[in-house]
Amino acid sequence: MARLIARLRELRHSDHRITAQVRAVLVESLYASTQSLVIGALTSTTIAAVVAWATVDAWLAAAAVAIGVVGALRIADALRAHRVDVDAEAAARHEVGYRVGALAYSGLLGLFGFLTLTRSGDGVVQLLAVTTAIGYAAGIAGRNAGRPRIALAQLCLASLPLSAGLLIGFEPLKLVLAAVIVLFVVAMIDITLQTYGALLKATLVSHENAALAAHHAAHARRDDLTGVANRTAFREQFEERLRMLPGSGSKLALYWLDLDRFKEINDTFGHLAGNALLAAVAGRLRTHFDHESVVARLGGDEFAILSPVGDRQEAATIGAAILALVRRPVAHDGHSLRTSASIGVALAPENGREADTLLKNADLALYRAKESGRGQLYFYEPVMDEKIERRRQLDYELHGALERGEFHLLFQPIFDLAASRVLSCEVLLRWTNRHHGVVSPVEFIPIAEDNGTIDAIGHWVLYQACEVARDWPADISIAVNLSPIQLRATHLPAVVLDALNASGMPPERLNLEVTETVLLEDVETSLAALEALNRLRVRTTLDDFGTGYSSLSYLTRFPFQTLKIDRSFVTDLERSPASIAIVQTVVDLGAQLGMRTIAEGVETQAQLDQLRRTRCDAVQGYLLARPMPAAMVSAMLAGKGSEATG
Repeated sequence: MARLIARLRELRHSDHRITAQVRAVLVESLYASTQSLVIGALTSTTIAAVVAWATVDAWLAAAAVAIGVVGALRIADALRAHRVDVDAEAAARHEVGYRVGALAYSGLLGLFGFLTLTRSGDGVVQLLAVTTAIGYAAGIAGRNAGRPRIALAQLCLASLPLSAGLLIGFEPLKLVLAAVIVLFVVAMIDITLQTYGALLKATLVSHENAALAAHHAAHARRDDLTGVANRTAFREQFEERLRMLPGSGSKLALYWLDLDRFKEINDTFGHLAGNALLAAVAGRLRTHFDHESVVARLGGDEFAILSPVGDRQEAATIGAAILALVRRPVAHDGHSLRTSASIGVALAPENGREADTLLKNADLALYRAKESGRGQLYFYEPVMDEKIERRRQLDYELHGALERGEFHLLFQPIFDLAASRVLSCEVLLRWTNRHHGVVSPVEFIPIAEDNGTIDAIGHWVLYQACEVARDWPADISIAVNLSPIQLRATHLPAVVLDALNASGMPPERLNLEVTETVLLEDVETSLAALEALNRLRVRTTLDDFGTGYSSLSYLTRFPFQTLKIDRSFVTDLERSPASIAIVQTVVDLGAQLGMRTIAEGVETQAQLDQLRRTRCDAVQGYLLARPMPAAMVSAMLAGKGSEATG
């Protein structure tokens, strides 16, 4: 008994410790079985009416009418509550309403039993009244255990008046029955509390599991690194916005953006720096756009943004703001990380009404933006499809092209003008694709630079070139072009050293060519890379000299051994005195700085004669020798045509 009293005291405090959501579930359990409430109310009302009719007692008749009225009200309340969801806010109101009806009904049943025992001597009538109240009380223990204070009050109101009615007559058998009812009430209190404990535990576990499932569901739709929506959540919200679009009266802009040169930042500063850049860009975008927009990271350095817009001009304004946000530097570990974004934009509904169509069109616009240079935004236009679809196909085909053996090398001899012999050979990369056939380097090299495959391709070219040149005469060097991405990679010296070690070729026979525009994009990084190559005793050439932002200041800073005069000046030698003057100036400048000069693109005898007059050191071009396979180069160097034909 002491344990039961302690549990009743604990009940007074436990209800305040549960959350509003759990309380709402427990309140909802009161209305879980509308059918049983209806049957109970109809049965009790019918029995009360029968007893009142049999006894012809006004008090019992009034009590029976009250039981019927309250029962009907409770049925109406149960049916109304069953049609609506009981949320945390409404739970308190529902509980008050249920408590009033339940206690009134229980009290009336107890009162009816008491009146029957005290105002009628008919044993059958008394049995009907007592069994009705006791049966009702027994059902309460299980049915309303979710709110035990209501259940216990109902139990006492329905049962204890019966004990009082039995005690009034002081008849031995009735006294025994009164005691049995009291013990019944105590037992039902214990059962109610146990049922409540089990129900509360199950509800808490269910609620915790639901909360955990909701957490996992939210986590599964959030990008771990940046905290913005991931591809799954983006797709769901995208399709939802498209369904709502017809009635909104506005347009929906899809921005698909890539971070420019992100791979270079990863390679130069490490993955932690790359992650910091991604997180910073995502944070800026999330802060800039309100809840009506969606910011998502689709993977890697790809982001997507959905934003409602009024027209194309507003979409362009938003796009310009995105470009500005991405361009802002990010401080990390003492470095200032800088990037830009290429953005493709598709507008719904004019560029499509389905998610897949809009994503495809935004992707095509993104390719156009990349093709036009970094930091650009392009809207989708139908004319983009054919050209950009080819670029996209080539992008896909470049992945795996090395493994499929689709690349091969050609070699174009470079001739020493004074000695009229082969001085070196420039390596030229060629790609024959399984679907597209021969693809020009002018077309596929920029794509390889954008999608990151240029690094692996460049390594392969370097290794193959050193392997081929190893068997050439010791005074013949090999010239290999470096892409901007290769030059900026911190591991370039190690790659070059590995290629030399693998082939056994002396480093002095390797000449690496870079274009002057690359140098001006990141002067310090380029200078450090060239100095590291020179420490390996590898020679370096400034390619396409005169086509970029030629400056005497950087010629004195960068450690080049050779200047290569661009073919555009060579082409005009026959008809342009200005080109003659430029070539002569470059040759003289190279001589004064201790650099050799090479003229490329020599196609006529007149051009060759003019270059001899300028005292250019070396030449290459179709007049002298076309690009050829390694076997033909070996035959030439073996003595079968190693002299210049001009």
